[in-house]
Amino acid sequence: MSTDTNEQSPEDELRERITNFLRRNFPQIQMHGGSAAIQNLNLEEGSVTVQLGGACSGCGISPMTIQAIKTRMTKEIPEIETVHASTGMGGQEGMAGGAGGDSGMSPSFPGDTTEDSEEDEGPQAPF
Repeated sequence: MSTDTNEQSPEDELRERITNFLRRNFPQIQMHGGSAAIQNLNLEEGSVTVQLGGACSGCGISPMTIQAIKTRMTKEIPEIETVHASTGMGGQEGMAGGAGGDSGMSPSFPGDTTEDSEEDEGPQAPF
């Protein structure tokens, strides 16, 4: 057996650092039912593409999460110069995305009502 099994390629090592960065800095993604996956990593360009999924798709604060990922990752991981991130919503990143102004969408939260009804939509979020 070779003793080289513990050594990682530079790409694998960087991929692991990015994954650990996301887990450490953005635990709320997983805590709220979302996910973050590395879609593409280019060592030569120093770029990474991160796809947010699960509950992140359609989340009203996903644009802020994406901006925070872009800003923090380039500061914390020197090999990364450019971060591409999206929720896979075709350019409409929650409420802040899209070029058409008001998209007719607004965030909804458990317990919020849009009409004067007595129906309970579920428990309040714990945050």
